[in-house]
Amino acid sequence: MKCYNPRMAKKKTPPTPDKIVDAALAMAAETGWDALAMRDLAAHLKMSPADLHAVFADKNAIADAWFGRALAAMLEPLPRGLEDADARVRLEILMLRWFDALAPYRDVTRQMLGEKMWVFHPHHWVPMIFDLSRLVQWWRDAAGMTAMGRRRQIEEVALTAIFLATLRCWCRDDSDDQDRTRAFLARRLRNPLFG
Repeated sequence: MKCYNPRMAKKKTPPTPDKIVDAALAMAAETGWDALAMRDLAAHLKMSPADLHAVFADKNAIADAWFGRALAAMLEPLPRGLEDADARVRLEILMLRWFDALAPYRDVTRQMLGEKMWVFHPHHWVPMIFDLSRLVQWWRDAAGMTAMGRRRQIEEVALTAIFLATLRCWCRDDSDDQDRTRAFLARRLRNPLFG
């Protein structure tokens, strides 16, 4: 008769960060982001809360990883032949990629943003400002915009305003294929700065 030796037991491979995010999104789509508890997510993934905490300190970190996926999707190389297109064409393609990446969980994403902006979560506000700035910087850079000095500052302010207005539209957009958001963004980018 063989004795059980815990050192010889097969260790289960822990879920990857991507699998954790996927599970959190799927659960939140059912219950709402606010109702998602980290202990329930850990139980669903068959991992201990301590192991989950080692990967994601809290739900905000999971939300940040979700937004990180959207940024990665936005930064994929542009299609060939767009090098000579107006900056507004490149800007539109890039930003629509960001929104398209988040679209499968738009309601959950909107709830994440609401939780980040909740009045009793001021510890989320400053990082959100830095994240917004970083997003706009990458958006500008990936679109090939190279202005410096005052012109660059004006572009950054304009793009930040365009992004925030489009995000507000996207959060309420129930049109097919986000058509309302696409039209809204295209209108906002019709600006001599980007032509």
